[in-house]
Amino acid sequence: MTKLSAIALGLCISLMACGGTASRTAHSANPVPTVDKTVVNHIVFMLQENESFDRYFGQLNAYRQSQGLGADVDGTPPNASSLSYDGSTTFTPFHMLSMCTEELSAFWNQSHYDWNLKDPTSGKPLMDGFANSAGGPGHGMIFDTEGKRAMGYYDQQDFPYYYFMATQFAISDRWFSPVMTHTPANRMYAMGATSRGVINWPLKGIGAPTIFDELQQAGVSWKNYVPDYRQGSSLVPFPIYAKQIGTNIVPLSEYFTDLQNGNLPQVVFIDASSGKALDEHPGAHINVQAGAAFVANIINALMNSSAWKDSVFFLTYDEAGGFYDHVPPVATVSPDGIPPMFVPYDICATKTGPNCDFVFTGFRVPNIVISPFSKPHYVDHTPIDTTAILAFIEKRFGLPPINKRDAAQPDISFFFDFAGAPNMNPPTPPAQPKNGPCYVNPLP
Repeated sequence: MTKLSAIALGLCISLMACGGTASRTAHSANPVPTVDKTVVNHIVFMLQENESFDRYFGQLNAYRQSQGLGADVDGTPPNASSLSYDGSTTFTPFHMLSMCTEELSAFWNQSHYDWNLKDPTSGKPLMDGFANSAGGPGHGMIFDTEGKRAMGYYDQQDFPYYYFMATQFAISDRWFSPVMTHTPANRMYAMGATSRGVINWPLKGIGAPTIFDELQQAGVSWKNYVPDYRQGSSLVPFPIYAKQIGTNIVPLSEYFTDLQNGNLPQVVFIDASSGKALDEHPGAHINVQAGAAFVANIINALMNSSAWKDSVFFLTYDEAGGFYDHVPPVATVSPDGIPPMFVPYDICATKTGPNCDFVFTGFRVPNIVISPFSKPHYVDHTPIDTTAILAFIEKRFGLPPINKRDAAQPDISFFFDFAGAPNMNPPTPPAQPKNGPCYVNPLP
């Protein structure tokens, strides 16, 4: 066993299902469904911005139990804590009253300090640096210089839509962002399972293929619907962007038109709406409830369309944004052997270690798997990262893996009952409020 394999084995935690509800543990012997995936004719995925699993769904068990279900989710533990920036205070999780949060940093350095404050390049995750990274100078913050906001969370009062959908359909409590850094690299991985070494803002595009190149070559229909059209597309760094802008890369309004006309493509990626502050990214004037209502409108439109009967909708987030999560990232594989491109201020530029390559995932992110085929009330515990969506698309349409990263992902058919289609008649979810208070000082 290699050193990294040993780390991976130590980090992949199996959980016991309770309450008799649907749940699957990591490395479970339960067989993956063998029903032909061709019953799925539309695969839709969407990435919102910068939220951790504990911040959004760390309180999900209380909601599940209120619905008569088991506490199957690995949510925020009672002893969760993080030391303040100056080291004088220990912050514990608290319920946010404001729907807006002062900015944090999820860049390579801060994310690695979150992983292990004293030894950030090591292979040992202590998950002890979140408040410290959120405090101190920089990051654009003015008020919370000790980093307390990293420990704030929301619950069913704030997100009745998300809590209902996460419980009615399926989720994973081991869904990780692909890379332990901020947005650009993680969105690149979500498109092409690699960033070709990028860990910070790319200075130029990268010449890598994406899942959409594969689909185009195979004659599988696809579209990238972009709220902030044109430059808001996650495909901008890739060669396919210049080739497909205005044809397959189109404004979000076309999504609703295509649904109404029965013309939804076989594969769809929906970008976040950052320009209208609807991406749920932390920020002084970004109300997460408004972002959730924006997402609800997109999902509800699918559920109320003719495409629902053979669709899968994956909702997740590009990365965790610097907010606390107690579950360590897991060991994985470098997609192509290209090392990270460090600049002088990166901690790995001067100090090497196991965590200075693309061999660990990023942190856990919220996710919901919404489909007529989704197992009701299902919680899975198998470690995956967002490139598992690419692998699912590849398996459905008979495409080869793009590289070693998507090839390493498990077959996530375990979220579904393709034969039974238990959610064929979609439920009526609660309305998502979007008028909660929005301020960044004082906390909470």
